[in-house]
Amino acid sequence: MGKQARAIVEISLKDLVKDLTKAYADEWLAFYLYWYMAQTVSGKMYGGVREALNKIAKDELEHAQELTDLIVKLGGTPLANPMELEKNANAPYMMPPKNTADINRIIRIVTEAEAEAIEVYNKLAKKTFGKDNVTYQLVTHILAEEVEHEEMFESLLER
Repeated sequence: MGKQARAIVEISLKDLVKDLTKAYADEWLAFYLYWYMAQTVSGKMYGGVREALNKIAKDELEHAQELTDLIVKLGGTPLANPMELEKNANAPYMMPPKNTADINRIIRIVTEAEAEAIEVYNKLAKKTFGKDNVTYQLVTHILAEEVEHEEMFESLLER
């Protein structure tokens, strides 16, 4: 963002970058969790679950990339040390189940993670609405995808 674009933001850029950095950390943790579970899932129905986890892992990585771009445009610097991700995230890393064939547990973990993401992006949308249209558009875009992810896994759980 240029000087004028930053000047029209009606909330603290420092606080906004801090919030976006937390969401960025969340996205990296979600990406790794989903990617890991996609690689290790086994048992009945594992193919469909693997496919869904891989798709959503790619979406979470895309979200991290989008947030990186915005953080930099707002004058911030994304976290460079992966060891800092969990400490700076909104929620702790959710450990995958030891039993890689426990599809219901995997789906519950993902559904819970998506519910937390929905909460984070909803708060960011409320915080930026009418105060920073660029950030608002990005967080509502990500929010819509997180809602879709939650719905996808809830429908799998119902099966």
